[in-house]
Amino acid sequence: MPKKRSGGGLTTTQQAAKFVGVAALSGAVLAGIALPAAGALGLAAKGTVEGFDEIPSNLKTPPLSQRTTIQDRDGGTIATVYSRDRTVVPLKDISPHMQAAIIAIEDSRFYEHGAVDLKGILRAMNRNVQAGGAAQGASTLTQQYVKNVFVEEAGDDPEKVAEATQQTLGRKVRELKYAIQVEEELGKKKILENYLNITFFGQQAYGIEAASQRYFSKHAKDLKVEEAALLAGIVQSPSRYDPVNDTEEATKRRNTVLTRMAAVKSITQAEADKAMETPIKLKVSRPKNGCITAVSGSGFFCDYVRKTILTDPAFGKTDEERAKLWNLGGLTIRTTLDPRAQKAANEAATARVNKDDKFAASVVQVQPGSGKILSMGQSRPYGLDQKQNETVLNLAVSNKMGGSTYGFQVGSTFKPFTAAAALEKGISPATSFSSDWKLTLQEQDFRNCSGSPAGYAPWQLQNELESEKGTWDMTSALGKSINTYFAMLEQKAGLCETVEMAKKVGYERGDGKKIVENPSITLGSEVSTPLSMAGAYAAFANRGTYCTPIAIESIKDPQGKKLDVPKTSCSRAMSERTADTINQMLKGVVEDGTGTQAGLSDRDNAGKTGTTNDRKDAWFVGYTPNLSTAVWVGDDIGEKSSMFNVTIGGQYYDKVCGGCLPGPIWRIAMTGALDASETPGFNTVPVPRGKEKDDKEKGDRDRGRDRDRGDDDDKPGDDGNRFPGIELPEGVIGGPGGGGRGGGNEGP
Repeated sequence: MPKKRSGGGLTTTQQAAKFVGVAALSGAVLAGIALPAAGALGLAAKGTVEGFDEIPSNLKTPPLSQRTTIQDRDGGTIATVYSRDRTVVPLKDISPHMQAAIIAIEDSRFYEHGAVDLKGILRAMNRNVQAGGAAQGASTLTQQYVKNVFVEEAGDDPEKVAEATQQTLGRKVRELKYAIQVEEELGKKKILENYLNITFFGQQAYGIEAASQRYFSKHAKDLKVEEAALLAGIVQSPSRYDPVNDTEEATKRRNTVLTRMAAVKSITQAEADKAMETPIKLKVSRPKNGCITAVSGSGFFCDYVRKTILTDPAFGKTDEERAKLWNLGGLTIRTTLDPRAQKAANEAATARVNKDDKFAASVVQVQPGSGKILSMGQSRPYGLDQKQNETVLNLAVSNKMGGSTYGFQVGSTFKPFTAAAALEKGISPATSFSSDWKLTLQEQDFRNCSGSPAGYAPWQLQNELESEKGTWDMTSALGKSINTYFAMLEQKAGLCETVEMAKKVGYERGDGKKIVENPSITLGSEVSTPLSMAGAYAAFANRGTYCTPIAIESIKDPQGKKLDVPKTSCSRAMSERTADTINQMLKGVVEDGTGTQAGLSDRDNAGKTGTTNDRKDAWFVGYTPNLSTAVWVGDDIGEKSSMFNVTIGGQYYDKVCGGCLPGPIWRIAMTGALDASETPGFNTVPVPRGKEKDDKEKGDRDRGRDRDRGDDDDKPGDDGNRFPGIELPEGVIGGPGGGGRGGGNEGP
């Protein structure tokens, strides 16, 4: 019986003996420190071993991070993303040569010993003493696997990685306990499989499948003996033995592995000799990681999917939980992206605006009735190389989702919301208002949603052209984008009612802040995003029912289990009659109004132009019953510039307007996205008309309409100032878009 001390504990000699046993099992003495036996025992006596029994025996093996595949709605791959490029494969899908090679070079007695190799420890100790330092270690594959688990769990945290790899006796003893547990619970085959899937092979490749694909562009199950030996040799030092950067050093290491394989009889000497005579033949597949590799210009959509997972509570209650899900990867994400629509949107965005232009274009498409985002196109390519005019700024979405700080003023594309609010209040489309081209209203005559006056200053506004004076009904005012009419219509319908209607159709600011309840909102003074506008107009196409935009159809985890994803939420924003009436009136915009350059000739379509104050933002938002598309053009870098006397896409514009640049872009996107065989029509309703004043200036007003169509009635070199000798205050000009007090600027 062992002798015990009076206190019931082990004697010092017994403690030392216990440590020798533990060290022999764990490789603690082998820790590369090459301490004399007495020194090691002395450390043990100070507490290393006492803590052994206190180490939890349950190793919490983290799931291995893998690549995530993002697919379009048809299952085609958009992009693969990962924090660690890894594809986990079962042992049966790993070449026997690879299994033999890694065992030969890393732990040739793997199938003969337990969690640790006592014979290997003694051999390592002897050689280390002879060398006077740490010439050789003796960690088994099982111990190496446990260490890799700790590293994997540390993720990209430098402090945790350093802690997981520190060369201390304490860590070695801890590693031992878990190694014993792993041996008991998993068995040799599973340990080998796990080891080959977790190990880093250099060149951003984690696990044998990723390594095989990276270096040889083949599956791990197809590796030849010389290829397997090369990969097995990399593990010891991925940078030193990198065959891509140092073929000579990699060849030496490969041959060392082959020699060892022959020595342990996993291959014959003849096979080893033949393999060593074979030059290294790489077929490198470069890493294709992230949204930068997305097809058909869908990088911005890909990044929107990433942002959705990182921000939506459906994927975790906290930022940390959602980030962990994304970084862990291994997901198969089926999105709403329509390949045909994406190709069309990308072509449209780049057809009229060049990537190196000062101004940029954004195109986004939403399916009415489902909220599915079908495409996101942009004139500048997705990426980080500014010299190539790349950007990661998604002009279609809010700041939270990777977009601009505020969004963009929407100009006259807001006016249909005012019209819808008026119709919902029972105001007839035949309602007519007469005005001069200038108008002054009192802010206190407008009430915000708290019931207070919107302000106490006079609101001065005007139409784009001095000739735009007379009498209009709702249909003609929409078609010609008459500011004075919509200011008076908003006053009659109610400012709060107008704001509430905008909210009901999903109109949101790009910065996420509350909509400012200012009368000038009807002229587009507030900022929003192309995605918000496409979704809002989709409510008209869907006969008054708004559906929140979504980008994800389904997600499966690495085990094929479906995860919950955000669903669209649909709600009635207005009556079907109101939506039908808006549709009929907006058809006039593309038939003979400001959007004739956008109009489609083969199907029902409707839309609205928008051009903000100083022409810093130009829009066309339009739809058919089955597709809604928003197009924005403007300055996306730094202080916003006006689009007067500019060349965009190789074409000169004395002034850019919603109908003459965004309109044609919209037409290209819609034509390419829509199936010619599917031509649903709007529900036809009669739209009462009022009497429009027939005066001698009617022709001048038509020329004003032609101006926003993009017809060249203006003199070459026209600087856009139609009021020579008159200096107009900021925010006065409305035109087809912005204007009014507090409006017409590019945002807060």
